[in-house]
Amino acid sequence: MKEVKSPKRPLLYYYCIVLLIIFLFNLLVTPLLTQNHVVNVDYGTFMDMIDEGDIGIVQVEDTQIIFTNKDDTQIYETAPMEDPSLTERLHNCGAKFDRVIEEPTSPILSFLLTFVLPILIFVGLGQYMSKKMMEQAGGKNSMSFGLGKSNAKVYVQSTKGIRFADVAGEDEAKESLQEIVDYLHDPSKYTEAGATMPKGILLVGPPGTGKTMLAKAVAGESNVPFFSISGSEFVEMFVGMGASKVRDLFKQAKEKAPCIVFIDEIDAIGQKRNSGSGYGGNDEREQTLNQLLTEMDGFEENTGVIILAATNRPESLDPALTRPGRFDRRVPVELPDLQGREAILKVHAKKIRPAEDVDFHTIARMAAGASGAELANIINEAALRAVRNGRTIVTQSDLEESIEVVIAGYQKKNAVLSDQEKKVVAYHEIGHALVAAKQTNSAPVQKITIIPRTSGALGYTMQVETGDKFLMSKEEIENKIATYTGGRAAEEVVFGSVTTGASNDIEQATKLARAMITRYGMSEEFDMVAMETVQNQYLGGDTSLACAPDTQRDIDRKVVELVKKQHGKAIKILQDNRSKLDELAGFLYEKETITGDEFMDILTGGDKQ
Repeated sequence: MKEVKSPKRPLLYYYCIVLLIIFLFNLLVTPLLTQNHVVNVDYGTFMDMIDEGDIGIVQVEDTQIIFTNKDDTQIYETAPMEDPSLTERLHNCGAKFDRVIEEPTSPILSFLLTFVLPILIFVGLGQYMSKKMMEQAGGKNSMSFGLGKSNAKVYVQSTKGIRFADVAGEDEAKESLQEIVDYLHDPSKYTEAGATMPKGILLVGPPGTGKTMLAKAVAGESNVPFFSISGSEFVEMFVGMGASKVRDLFKQAKEKAPCIVFIDEIDAIGQKRNSGSGYGGNDEREQTLNQLLTEMDGFEENTGVIILAATNRPESLDPALTRPGRFDRRVPVELPDLQGREAILKVHAKKIRPAEDVDFHTIARMAAGASGAELANIINEAALRAVRNGRTIVTQSDLEESIEVVIAGYQKKNAVLSDQEKKVVAYHEIGHALVAAKQTNSAPVQKITIIPRTSGALGYTMQVETGDKFLMSKEEIENKIATYTGGRAAEEVVFGSVTTGASNDIEQATKLARAMITRYGMSEEFDMVAMETVQNQYLGGDTSLACAPDTQRDIDRKVVELVKKQHGKAIKILQDNRSKLDELAGFLYEKETITGDEFMDILTGGDKQ
């Protein structure tokens, strides 16, 4: 979409014009007004004035002689002649040899030019700027400096705008929004059936899933004006300015209806109102919210104005904002599934030159849980890697390495591990992979590496599911906890001691074990009782316990028992497969990076014999 911007010049622009005018005035006009009147005389008159002693100051040059009378009230000019005794006669008559003093300027004229005129210029320009600012602010009755005017960016229809075809991986969301596009194209068939379109549509989902892009795609498909503004832009220092901006926004929208108004991060002004908070500092935000509620469902009809809004925190919005009649429809824009990730990768791959053998399906499986923005970043990182290696074609290895960059950071080429540390890391990572491979329902191992990364990881084991999984059984979660403990278990089995390398594994295993007990109801003692609630599910999924202190102690005890049990299972698996553990660790130590196929060949080689 093409943005239409109204030309607005800063205040500094007008001050520069004033200074330039004053400078040119003093440079050109003032000398013309203040210069003395010079009288041309012949050389004989000059000689007569010398004889009479009526010469004040004289300035002898090659092409002219400039002099004044005795009182320095008049300047004269004459042509020079061959007169060797001129200097002596001038000296005898009392003349002074110096530059000619110009006729003094009138004090009144000097006062007018240097003091009164600049003030008049400043006052006149100030009146002009004040008038312009009042016009931009919306008229004479508006608040000064445009504080009550909305800063919405207006986009008009464009042949190069974003379309639904440019947004991949969100088929359900596009299907919900397609109805809006159809209504804007042909509203008559809806009115004939007595149906009305939702006044507001709320796009909710994690960051980077394409909520803003979907809103622009709706405008692009509809070919109608598109107003875009962020929720934080309504917040002002002065009470009432936010509400004024809301009024101005809807006034512009009604003038250009049918149109779409998109409010990004609406939770900045749409948070729940708390009673009794008037003594705090929330009056401005609440007045802005009240005005928005009125504009969306008040006495005045907003015919042809459809409001789209996006947020990562729908649970924080005021119930009056999300009720039917305002935001009638909520469209989830979730993380893409396997098919969606593959489609998104192919859309962004149009901007690069991928090799013919690139398998986007494999890349999509490796990028499980990635958002649309992260997938775009993966494609860009792969292209950057190809350029660094002197190529213009992006290969499969470039894409796989870019996934590792997004997950674990760049390789730390200057980090050199000692032989003992390298050996410990090799056993640690093989411990994860071996425990995962010896359990059922575990994701296959894709890659194992012991090359340090900028994220702080000294190595990692990548497991890739064959497809998307939306449910996990109790046994699968327990197996996953055992896999997390496999690295520490390998250190204990081989070296008889432990290191700090398992800190992230411990954190992940504890988080899973606690979720089993407090949220998933996978504990016989607590059965199907929720001990924990999830807050901000789209922003990290923070949790909070909702139980008594004694119950919390019981939960902690159950978590310890669960992790300890799976840790013991991992140790037994490694002890039963000690020869394979040593063989695989030695192979990884030498190669530093091995694939899942190489790992499985060694692991199953002995069984085939």
